[in-house]
Parts: sequence; C-alpha cells; structure tokens
Amino acid sequence: MKNYRKHALALAAGAAVFAFGTAQAAVSAQEAAKLGNELTPVGAERAGNAAGTIPAWEGGITTPPAGFRVGTFHIDPYASDKPLYSVTRANMNQYANVLSPGQKAMFEKYPTFRMDVYPTRRSASFPQRTYEFTKRNATQCQLVANGEGVQNCAEGIPFPIPQNAHEVIWNHKLKYKGLSVISYSNQAAPSANGNFTLTRVREELLGLYYKPGNTSENINNILLYFKQEVLGPARLAGQVLLVHETLNASAAPRQAWVYNPGQRRVRRAPNVAYDNPGTASDGLRTNDMTDMFNGAMDRFEWTLVGKKEFLVPYNAYRAHSDKTKVADLIRPGHLNPDFMRYELHRMWVVEAKLKQGQRHINSRRTFYLDEDSWQIMLIDHYDGQGNLWRYSDAPSVNYYEVPTFWSTLETHHDLKSGRYITMLLDNEDKPRDFGYQSTPANYSPQNLRTAGVR
Repeated sequence: MKNYRKHALALAAGAAVFAFGTAQAAVSAQEAAKLGNELTPVGAERAGNAAGTIPAWEGGITTPPAGFRVGTFHIDPYASDKPLYSVTRANMNQYANVLSPGQKAMFEKYPTFRMDVYPTRRSASFPQRTYEFTKRNATQCQLVANGEGVQNCAEGIPFPIPQNAHEVIWNHKLKYKGLSVISYSNQAAPSANGNFTLTRVREELLGLYYKPGNTSENINNILLYFKQEVLGPARLAGQVLLVHETLNASAAPRQAWVYNPGQRRVRRAPNVAYDNPGTASDGLRTNDMTDMFNGAMDRFEWTLVGKKEFLVPYNAYRAHSDKTKVADLIRPGHLNPDFMRYELHRMWVVEAKLKQGQRHINSRRTFYLDEDSWQIMLIDHYDGQGNLWRYSDAPSVNYYEVPTFWSTLETHHDLKSGRYITMLLDNEDKPRDFGYQSTPANYSPQNLRTAGVR
C-alpha cells in the first residue's frame, strides 16, 4: 500500500495540470532514457517487488515454445507450474489487499468461485519495432482535445511514462495488437443455472496506427477498421457490424453501419457507442466494454490513482486451449475455476466518474491495467446509485508468434442478476490469425451487404 500512495502523490501534479484542458507535454529525454533500463521498453518497473513475489522482467517470452506452429492454439509455456495457494470465500480476507472490490463481491456472491494463484510470470513482450517507436513517442506524443485525441505518435505505446489517466487509457487503446487480425469472438451468456447457446461471431480488425511508416497525422483520423459478422445461431446469423474507429473522437466520432439480413439493408448505426448494448449480449455488456474499453472518454472525469499489486487472470493458456471445450469452461455464475490461472502483478489504477449532466449506465468505473502490457485486466462497474454492479476480467496470454500480450477471454459479470457473458470463446474454432491480409477497401459500407449474404 505504501507504493500505491507514493505513485498517487507523484502523479497528482500532472493530473492537476491536465484538469484545465491543456495538452500534456511529452516527457523529457532524460526521463525517456529510463526506458529499456530501470523501466522496461514499454514503461513498466523492470525490478521485481521487495517481497520477491513479483520477479524482475527479463524480456517476456521472446521465442515460441518448441513444437508450436503458427495457426495452431498456443502451447502453455508454464504447464508444469503448480498453484502456490488458492483464494476462496473462506480465506479471502487474508488476501483482501490484493483483491479488487469486484473480486471480493464475486467471492461473496458465489461460494464456488475460486482463484488458484500461480508463480508470477512476466511473459508480456512486443516486437522490437514497437519498443523503438515507444521510446520516440515518450518525448513526442501529446494529448489533444482534452484527452480525446493524440498527436505526434507512431506505432508504439504513446505514453510509456504516463502523467495522467487519459494517457494510461490511450496506452491500452493503442497497444500493439497486430496490423490485421481475424478472431472468433464467440459469446456465451449462460442463465443462472449455467445453460447457454453459443453465439458464433467472426471479427476482423485492421489497425492503421500499427502499419510501418504510419503516424497519427497521416491516417486520416482512422485508428482502425472493425468488422463483426454473426455466424450463428440461425436467428442471428448474417448480421454484420462495420466500425471506423477514429483517433480523435472530438474532431470526428466513430462511424458505424449495420447490415440486417431480414431487411437486406445497410443502415447507419450512431448508437454503436458508449453504453448501448453490445451485439447479442442480452444487455450484459455495453459497446464501450468491447476490448475491455474502447471509444470516446468524454462523458467521464478520469483520475490516475496510482499503481498497486493485484491478483489477475494472467497466462491463461489452459482456458485458451483447443483441448478445453466451451462446455468445460461455462459454469453457473462464473467460468470454471479449474481452468483459470491467477498471478500477482502490478496494475495501474484509473478511476472514471460520470460528469454532471452526462448519461451512462455506470456512474463510476475502476480500471486495472497491467504495467507490462497496458492490457486492462479488471474493471469494477458501479450503477447510478454508486453501488458495485458489474465485475469484468480479461484472462490474457502472450500470442508469442507476434508477439503481443492480449486478452484470450473477456468476461463481464452482473452481480445483481447472477448472470454473465463471456467472449472470445474460439476454443472450438480457430485461434486469432495475425497473418490475415486486408486493406481499407474491404471496410467500406458498400461492401457490407455482400459480407452478410448467407
């Protein structure tokens, strides 16, 4: 907790400056020189913790395990690890200082919820080019439009030594995910007794920011193209969503279109934003919860609280495996603890509180971001009365053929209804394909109707 307060105090001055809407200055060359030395190339503390429960970062996974072939599911490099201990409802108070409020609520609601804690493996890594551009960005990249956009950035993490909450969230939004990717983001929203129908969803992403040679200034304000097609069940099949996500939401908000096979028409979809329900979600997640958080930040006041150690779902290769079937994972109330792995890691903590006069189903959200990857690992969501309402987590792995550290599942729990939705269930389809070749021409509204024909 001492470390948590230290970071919070150190960040207060920068947060105060930004509160007036002034673009935050990039860090000095002297500060940036810490990257790759006492800091990792993306800005994490290289050293372990004083207790020895978090080791030093030694480069993450730099080569795939022997026997791995691109296009197959990922071999668990830590399969021989054994749990150090398990956290349950009975002993959760012993570990209260490394649990988020949402995790504590899960223990209180579900007697079957369990967290098996393994040795901490700082596996996160990124391409060398990402590291090189991250160091350049540290002294050049700036926020604009009261945090709704960035400028003078290219390819890498924009703010590896963050000064405020907006910079931390932009690090998540711009973390390297591969240039062109196909995913099966299959969803299950089980009833309270665990029954579910799998919704099969194929998604494509083309991230212009990550293309070598591109900068924040030459991509015409298009951060990425996103296309989502529902493949099943039959009553939903053929629905297609197309999104043009912008780099500066203040200059131009995201544009979205949907194709409805029943109407055979392409329509604008301005409601694909903020707290409108996500595709086939049964109201259990909002559009801005995709990839844990995306889109505009303008409805909330953002505060960088500091950094603290938490137990988070890390190196989730067993849950990711094609040997693990979807029916093995889905249980009433939560995913099957037998397939989950938790580790102790340092998290950046960001609070978002709804601005007066703005509308959103959440009055407040707390985000917990992994220092080694800028991946949002946990979220606590609060309702309009300020009560804890939802808990989200993102079991993640190193996709070491890229490499990038990214969620392999995203699960959003409604603590009131006892239901949850889990996404990215590709276990019985194919793993993410980072070798997909695509161009912006594939993401025009004119092509949307063709994509949805069954």
